[in-house]
Amino acid sequence: MASIKNLKKDINYVLGDVIEYALDVAALKNQPKKGNEIIDEAIVTFDELIVKINAKKVQDKKAHFKMLNQELETKAKGLVEKINSL
Repeated sequence: MASIKNLKKDINYVLGDVIEYALDVAALKNQPKKGNEIIDEAIVTFDELIVKINAKKVQDKKAHFKMLNQELETKAKGLVEKINSL
């Protein structure tokens, strides 16, 4: 099982890269409003995942963190698809 610290780092790095990519693509395609919407969504996703990581009443921690890792991957892919459709 990966540590909580490493999972938090993964969330930070992945969503940070998504935000950076959104800024670059929005600037290139001259659509800053749509880029900002995607960035806001990435920030909300970050906040939601951190709250779920810090949840104290979890029965099976290993399964919980595995599910969070999969959720991160799914949401990051969705955000990248939105960025690519700009």
